[in-house]
Amino acid sequence: MDQALIRERELFKKRALAQPTVEKRKPKSSEQERPAKKPKPAPRPREANSGASFDYKTAHSSSQYKFGILAKVVNFMKARHLREDGYPLSLDEILDETNQTDVGNKNKHWLMTEALPNNQKLTQVDEDGEKKYKYNPKLIIKDRRALLNLLKQHDLHGEGGLLLDDVEESLPNSAKAIQKLGDSVLTIARPNDKKKILFYNDKYCQFKVDEEFIKLWRGVSVDGQDEQKIEEYLEKQGITSMQDVGLKKVLPSQKRKKGGNRRFKKHNDHLAGVLKDYGEFKASKGDK
Repeated sequence: MDQALIRERELFKKRALAQPTVEKRKPKSSEQERPAKKPKPAPRPREANSGASFDYKTAHSSSQYKFGILAKVVNFMKARHLREDGYPLSLDEILDETNQTDVGNKNKHWLMTEALPNNQKLTQVDEDGEKKYKYNPKLIIKDRRALLNLLKQHDLHGEGGLLLDDVEESLPNSAKAIQKLGDSVLTIARPNDKKKILFYNDKYCQFKVDEEFIKLWRGVSVDGQDEQKIEEYLEKQGITSMQDVGLKKVLPSQKRKKGGNRRFKKHNDHLAGVLKDYGEFKASKGDK
């Protein structure tokens, strides 16, 4: 090897060792000392049909909103009927009249397919291929004469009276009509719920009852008594009670044929002269 190159190499080493070197250290950051946080798992998407995804609060509020729309529609149609506006209206016309034009398509579909057709107070009518609705009153009465005739029919067939609430929902100006009928109609409050019921006042059935009988009737208490005990009590008091005596059905007896001259058909008439009776001969032989 060349000696000059060896000397240069040695000089280079000496110069390199003679030069001081400073090592730069990286500052420790606080973020590196802390352990890295684990990433949070992404939330699972809620299933549409799962029970956990059902929100009762929103469902309750939405159902209240829907039935609130339906209640406004029914009350509006009832008010129109009592104003004697009987022509039918479409759903858009009803929503426009009730200031509910902001109803969404979902609620409109529910009204047209479920709520309005299944409501007993509304009747669906088809006009020119369009579905329209009108109010369906519980009683078909147009004036006070129709009301009086209906009360008479109920009284005649023993069907009782008519509920005043049903009359007020069906007959326009019902209070005025009842007032004009006067004493032809009786108004009685039902004891259990205090609702008023209208009855026909049949004046031909009115009769006076002696005050003594009224006192006796009101003075007798029959609570918790059956028919047998009431009958025994009446017998002790010397009162003959009415017995449940029914007409006995007499079965039609078979007519007996009267015994009389019975005619028997004779056979072998062609041997009348040949046959002989040996009864007398046997009797005489036995005597011997």
